[in-house]
Amino acid sequence: MDVGLFDFDLPEERIALRPANPRDSARLLVIRPEAGGVFEDRGVRDLVDLLRPGDALVLNDTRVIPSRLYGRRYRGEVSARVEIMLHKRVDSERWLAFARPAKKIAIGETILFGDDSASNICELGRLQAEITGKGEGGEVELRFAFSGAALDEAIVRLGELPLPPYIAGKRPTDFADTRDYQTTYAREEGAVAAPTAGLHFTPELFEALDKRGVSRHFVTLHVGAGTFLPVKAEDTDEHRMHAEWGTVDAATAAALNATHAAGGRIVAVGTTSLRLLESATGEDGIIRPFSGDTAIFITPGYRFRAVDLLVTNFHLPRSTLFMLVSAFCGLEVMKRAYAHAIAEEYRFYSYGDSSLLERAG
Repeated sequence: MDVGLFDFDLPEERIALRPANPRDSARLLVIRPEAGGVFEDRGVRDLVDLLRPGDALVLNDTRVIPSRLYGRRYRGEVSARVEIMLHKRVDSERWLAFARPAKKIAIGETILFGDDSASNICELGRLQAEITGKGEGGEVELRFAFSGAALDEAIVRLGELPLPPYIAGKRPTDFADTRDYQTTYAREEGAVAAPTAGLHFTPELFEALDKRGVSRHFVTLHVGAGTFLPVKAEDTDEHRMHAEWGTVDAATAAALNATHAAGGRIVAVGTTSLRLLESATGEDGIIRPFSGDTAIFITPGYRFRAVDLLVTNFHLPRSTLFMLVSAFCGLEVMKRAYAHAIAEEYRFYSYGDSSLLERAG
């Protein structure tokens, strides 16, 4: 499909730079394609009334790590400043990352992160990595001098929380972001971007949903920095998704299959939960245990197998996520929904308001 079909104009003032406070006070746009594309302006707390007893919420429990690193690359006596955004772990000592600037980086070069005055790489103030590979779009592979838990600790110590560029370009990251850019249920460390639909959920909202009879289930998908990358191709067939690692355990798969068997609906909280569930579901509609990489790219024409409803924030023009919601509800419905959201001054993107989408068809 022509990527231009997924474009729209968004006034800059509609981009949220801070989340709603409290989290569950955000607005919620309900989109029901089968009701003639009628939109309903509600609030996140109204999920208690909008969901039914027997429905199942599926949430991504990944935890964001401070994955933006600043260092200097060395080639002999020559050095230059470089910014590294980790996006996918390869093994205990290697990461794939996006480098900036990337053109002059060469395989075999060394990057030193942290305190230049430290005397060796084993000191707490420093971390060293070698460039062991280069890909497209500024992607590099790094092999660190540390591995395992020691590397994780060094990244936490030296890294910075990676706010999305549309926020980081307008204000510096601060202490509030260390709280605001994690879900209240974040548990499994490894993401470099938050599953932002989940940012709206509070213990109080979960308690109300429990009383409503809505069950709660967790999966893990470590969101990569590729989620921030624009689609540069002119046709969706030419776009390459970056792989992300995820897991659905056997107990969760069984519980969700039981939900469908009993007539309940599966409600994915966020596009990350949806993509993982669809990756774990066969043509027969059965969700199976899953552990591994997924690079699923969902565009209009895709037949959804697992998910019935989707809770999600508002996405960027020409992005893979706007393509996904257009596949879920229909492109024309979503274009009208976004026009409505802009006119009604909904807040967009990671710290913005939310929506509840019912699947078309």
